[in-house]
Amino acid sequence: MLNSRIGTVEAIMLILTNIVTHTILSLPRNILSTQKSASILNLIYVGIFAIFIAYLIFKLFKNFPGLDILDISEIIGGKVFKNIIGVLFIAFFIITSSILLRNFCESIKIIYYPMTNISYILAIFVIAICIANRFDFSATLKTNLIVIPFLLASMIFLFFTNINKFVPQRAFPILGEGAFNTFVLGLSNLGAFGGIAYLYFLPPLLQEPDKFKKISLISIGITVIYLILSVATLLFMFSFFVSINEITPLYSATRYIEFGTFFQRLESIFLLVWILVFACYLSIVTKFAMIILKKVVNIETTSPLIDIFGLLVFAIALFPKNYTISQEIETSVYPHLVIGIVICLGLGILVIANILRQKQKTVLNN
Repeated sequence: MLNSRIGTVEAIMLILTNIVTHTILSLPRNILSTQKSASILNLIYVGIFAIFIAYLIFKLFKNFPGLDILDISEIIGGKVFKNIIGVLFIAFFIITSSILLRNFCESIKIIYYPMTNISYILAIFVIAICIANRFDFSATLKTNLIVIPFLLASMIFLFFTNINKFVPQRAFPILGEGAFNTFVLGLSNLGAFGGIAYLYFLPPLLQEPDKFKKISLISIGITVIYLILSVATLLFMFSFFVSINEITPLYSATRYIEFGTFFQRLESIFLLVWILVFACYLSIVTKFAMIILKKVVNIETTSPLIDIFGLLVFAIALFPKNYTISQEIETSVYPHLVIGIVICLGLGILVIANILRQKQKTVLNN
């Protein structure tokens, strides 16, 4: 399926890529708008759930070593069911990444190129991922291995360089709009953990399959910390941030960084790192979509699919008539897709497969 297997650290960074790209855009603002002062508490609470889900996925895969969710789907319902699940995950990867690309390009357009047609900016990213996917997948993973630590370090840097502007009292009342909103309605923020989707396809691709548990827990754990830092930065800095229609909320925080008169306006460096992360993210997403399609239709190579998937991403990204529609899809539809397809459907397939496997063992023992 791949010319080379995915290393443990590469797999962790791969999962993180999906999640941190959403954080760059509207994810922190969405959490703040629904949870207000309880945002940090809610992320801790939801983060524990996400780590538990990652551990549960590991446990459920233990009875199916070397298989991914498509193989397990075939065990449950045959090739037809396997193909349906494959198409669902392809649609999830391509549609969500295309909309995210549209929103990111809209941000770049507003910040730097207000007079440029959005299709030209989108085309640059699509051409970049088509070129990147012509190389071995390990090249993208190694690039990602360099870029993601820079992004994680930049968030820590952003948090601590702005700490003198923080107003900790904005975290009160600690329950925000009440316990029900924080602990019940707030569970919808599990939609922030879309990177869990990769866990379903990683087992047969890993260099060290026995490290699957480590990969699952560490990647989701780092995600929780990253989300808390990004949301805390915005919560403590901007008293009425949730009412401000910012395109990229974290970009606002980067503009406050100063080191005397020499080091100012560092937001361009942050934006450069974000662009590199997006390029890696798009390359990884399209590669996984091609791997899934290859397994579904049983073709020998994914090379002919590169340009097709690139054009598909471009077309879907242009489909929303304006930025407002694409943003609404990202903020309202994407979290439900994660909860519905990635968490509920994915876990449901694994649970059913384990029940069937247990029944088979019981019958054999009798």
